[in-house]
Amino acid sequence: MKRIITAKVKNRSGVLNRITGLLQRRQFNIESISVGRTEHEDNSRITFVVDVEDFQKLEQVTKQLNKQIDVIKVSDITDKAIVSRELALIKISSNAQLRTEIQGIIDPFRATIIDVSKDTMSVQVTGKQEKIEALIELLRPYGIKDIARTGITAFLRGQQPSNQEQTPFSLLN
Repeated sequence: MKRIITAKVKNRSGVLNRITGLLQRRQFNIESISVGRTEHEDNSRITFVVDVEDFQKLEQVTKQLNKQIDVIKVSDITDKAIVSRELALIKISSNAQLRTEIQGIIDPFRATIIDVSKDTMSVQVTGKQEKIEALIELLRPYGIKDIARTGITAFLRGQQPSNQEQTPFSLLN
């Protein structure tokens, strides 16, 4: 079962290494990880997706992460109302005749062309993982040369429902 974990940490050297080391020692596979500064330049937010079978093991790791010196707060946000996005850059084989056809495929995904050369074009797309996977599958017949993905980045929505029901806005992402 995939879980989305966020950690607010001090922006210091070695913090990411200690966190990933703890997950590795507990034999968690990190499927994606994204790190960046927060609204306070001395703090960073780490969002990682892990595949976990044992929920108790995840709770134990969360408690251990919260005890780390440079960790401010760790949360499992999987079952909460969240905003999450991923960025993918996709380089596709193309020529002048195919560019209009490819543009027609990427438009419904709100993807944009960011680079064009004689025999390739690069596209950027943001959204949920499922959206990105769907676009990749549609572009595969054209010949994908390269893909770079950021992994999921996420945080809680402004107001969390008390009964864990979805809000009308949670249906938008």
